[in-house]
Amino acid sequence: MTVAAETVLEVQGLHVDIPTPAGVLHPVRDVSFQVRRGETLCLVGESGCGKSMTSLALMDLLPRAATRRATTLRFLGEDLAQASRKRINALRGDRMAMIFQEPMTALNPAYTIGEQLVEHYRHHRGAGPADARTRAVELLEKVGIASAAKRLGQYPHQLSGGLRQRVMIAMALMCGPELLIADEPSTALDVTIQAQILRLLADLQKELGIAMVLITHDLGVVARIADRVAVMYAGEVVEEGPATEIFATPRHPYTVGLLSCIPVPGRTPPGGKLGTIPGVVPSLVGDLQGCSFRDRCAHAQPGCSRTIPLRESPAGQQWRCVLAPEAEAA
Repeated sequence: MTVAAETVLEVQGLHVDIPTPAGVLHPVRDVSFQVRRGETLCLVGESGCGKSMTSLALMDLLPRAATRRATTLRFLGEDLAQASRKRINALRGDRMAMIFQEPMTALNPAYTIGEQLVEHYRHHRGAGPADARTRAVELLEKVGIASAAKRLGQYPHQLSGGLRQRVMIAMALMCGPELLIADEPSTALDVTIQAQILRLLADLQKELGIAMVLITHDLGVVARIADRVAVMYAGEVVEEGPATEIFATPRHPYTVGLLSCIPVPGRTPPGGKLGTIPGVVPSLVGDLQGCSFRDRCAHAQPGCSRTIPLRESPAGQQWRCVLAPEAEAA
């Protein structure tokens, strides 16, 4: 009998609210998912759908004016919603780590790579300078950086984009985290380096048994690395389930629209027209009722303006839509 992996992160009913002159902005609305040890969950969706804001809420790194609330927000059984600032600071960067989207702005240009790696490790582990430096060299070598000891004396601007991203991965892994959140870690890189970074993340996760939340809008990346997928639109998860099910039988019209935008080798002719999703994402200011996608959906009907039921398939796929499953498949 197969024993289920331990749940590392459990999120239920996560909301983020930001007051603005026009009203309260709701960039994250009732988001729920869980990530098990050794599992990769990909958050996907258009720019502005709430993926990065969700990751910042998980790490408690929201803008000062923003407020976070959740029915459940647990890390290895510990209630993060009720944890003190001191406890959050102790977990963040140690057992919970994050790779930010742009390494050039995430790394401090005034300090060497070594100073930033060593400071991080000494703060959380109380290690001496020599032990911290040894750990830094070890991690830089693990992420594929040659002449690691020499690199410790260099500044971020002296490294290429790919090397800076590898340094960010090494920094996130310095303390051996159990949860890794990667916010579009390969967006600013060319295709070759992007593939190397994704392969590196997958290998490290398998080796270390890390639970990973990967944020991306690239469904090609998702197909290569994800175990489960959560599709976000207008701040909420509209579909979630195993990656194989999402790609084989997408249920929500928005997921179908996203997948239709991807060229399929052998099926999409060269120069052929790709699918598009008409319209724009609605404003997230004020109260929102019903399906947020209804103004862009070809299957919209009067019931879309009311509370949308949560449906579930036997394979564990969940989605919110008024259409019956047979209509969605058609």
